[in-house]
Amino acid sequence: MQNNYGKICNYFDNRSTNASAESFNAKVKAFISQFRGVRDIPFFIFRLTKLFA
Repeated sequence: MQNNYGKICNYFDNRSTNASAESFNAKVKAFISQFRGVRDIPFFIFRLTKLFA
């Protein structure tokens, strides 16, 4: 309980959550799963930054 105390209080004080970070993580995971077996890693990273940056 002590580890999450700050996060829990932050929600009630500022009404802020990490939902945007979780959403971005889900989008990146979906993008990665769509392009399994990519051989050109630098181009893959380039596409990832252009789509989500």
